[in-house]
Amino acid sequence: MAAPKKGRRAPAGHGHPGRTLVLILVVMIGLVGGMFWYGHLTPRLGIDLAGGTSFTLAAQNQPGKPNAINETNMNTAAGIMERRVNGLGVSETEVQTQGNDHIIVNIPKGTDAKQARQQVGTTAQLGFRPVLTIAPGTKTPVPNPSKGQQGKNDQGKGDKAGGKQGSQQKVTSPSKPSASPTTQGRPVTDALKKAPSAKPTPSGSAKPSPKPSPTPPGPGAGIAKQLAALDCSTKQGRALAGQQAANAKPSDQVVACNQEGTQKYVLGPVAVEGMDVKDAKAAFDSQGGQGWIVQMDFTSDGGKKFADITGKLAAKAPPQNQFAIVLDGAVVSDPRVQQQLNGGSATISGGGFTQQSSEDLANMLSYGALPLSFHIDDETTVTAALGGEQLHAGLLAGAIGLGLVVLYLIAYYRGLSLVALASLTVSAILTYTIMTLLGPAIGFALNLPAVCGAIVAIGITADSFIVYFERIRDEIREGRTLRPAVERGWPRARRTILVSDFVSFLAAAVLFIVTVGKVKGFAFTLGLTTLLDVVVVFLFTKPLMTLLARRKFFANGHPWSGLDPKRLGAKPPLRRRRTAPTQTKEA
Repeated sequence: MAAPKKGRRAPAGHGHPGRTLVLILVVMIGLVGGMFWYGHLTPRLGIDLAGGTSFTLAAQNQPGKPNAINETNMNTAAGIMERRVNGLGVSETEVQTQGNDHIIVNIPKGTDAKQARQQVGTTAQLGFRPVLTIAPGTKTPVPNPSKGQQGKNDQGKGDKAGGKQGSQQKVTSPSKPSASPTTQGRPVTDALKKAPSAKPTPSGSAKPSPKPSPTPPGPGAGIAKQLAALDCSTKQGRALAGQQAANAKPSDQVVACNQEGTQKYVLGPVAVEGMDVKDAKAAFDSQGGQGWIVQMDFTSDGGKKFADITGKLAAKAPPQNQFAIVLDGAVVSDPRVQQQLNGGSATISGGGFTQQSSEDLANMLSYGALPLSFHIDDETTVTAALGGEQLHAGLLAGAIGLGLVVLYLIAYYRGLSLVALASLTVSAILTYTIMTLLGPAIGFALNLPAVCGAIVAIGITADSFIVYFERIRDEIREGRTLRPAVERGWPRARRTILVSDFVSFLAAAVLFIVTVGKVKGFAFTLGLTTLLDVVVVFLFTKPLMTLLARRKFFANGHPWSGLDPKRLGAKPPLRRRRTAPTQTKEA
């Protein structure tokens, strides 16, 4: 005998609505906990709300370089500008490419707009300068010894600092084999190396001497005092030194810091300019076993200058046999020379190069030959007071919009409005926490267009609730009780909600892709809240309605429940008419 058929099973996820509600509650607690864990309790505000300065830079090809505007060059330029702006000592600065030929620089309040304009609107300066002295990056006291003793102390400091570099980077000439075998038996010229760790091991024509060569001249007393007073361990000290070095004449001696702030230098006049670098790229040397390397090519004039300076430095003792590659006044590399390099090309290797570090150095070297120039296309300065007013106006507009939606829901849906308000509250908590966490995670900043997107999202979210409520009411009008109405109305409402949200999300995605500037904030917020609307309706609104359908207040159609069959004009239940066929059978 066949087993009796059981009733229809509830759809997956609807048989235990309480579990679904607990799941979304755990997610909300986790997001709120993440805010406290990372110490960010409010969303990061954009320039138009917090105040600050925003620059839009347009790229231009230099004469003879029609295809210079590409992704690689734009990213390199953006990286240089970010280093410059961060050197101003400000925090929460945004530098990002927009479209194919624009860079957006957003600097928060408290920054000198004139100084920022100079930093982002000028071309970076790259140069090769001979090293005269190296010292530890911290500030050092200046003793008052005799001149001869002071010279010895300076030289000792240089040797000691040079020994601390210890990265073992070297530059080889791929076009000229070594005249003598290298210490590692490689078939490349060991011509130019980073300063060795403890005791320099000379090779080629670099013969160590207890006394430095008389040329080029060493640092004077004035520059030595500047070196002693310089503190490269602080961001402000590095920024000041970089600005002074970048603004100095090519023929002047300068003091400079390396990027990490661990070393400071006295550098001689520029021997090779950045525009003399024809190209630079990172490559992996599997044949020579050197790992990641950086290959440099010079112009014809640059190759002659490079051969001349390497020939002079090869005869010096450390640290004066090194030259510094200086970008925007900061030393990015300081290899040492062991013999003259001819041929107009060189390879930097060794020193534990990784793919990232070699590509970073290649990009910096390429910037000297970057065939791009930038001009400020747009500049917007918003005071903190004006930003506060705009934020207040945005929040007021959102409150008015939310208030109108709440009044409509209470007046029309009565008890069902509690479900809508609870769903809106969950959506607001999810949106707020995610926006707050996206600030430190990806640099998302809430600007005025983003606030507008959040306000529009209130209507989109409320519309999803209304679609579901009306489907339930339609089922009740057909004579069904609340529990079947909730389950039968959900499939059709779900389809409508998904189609509506898909169209909204598609519009937000297209807007995000094709627009430039602050409008992206509107598109991003609209897309985010649209996705959250789907999550809230599926994981909160529907399970909550399933639970409430079991309560007498809603199941019996209380006049204030919003589901009163009399008010909705419901038909009599169809199952009451089954008595007629039974009477016919008995007759």
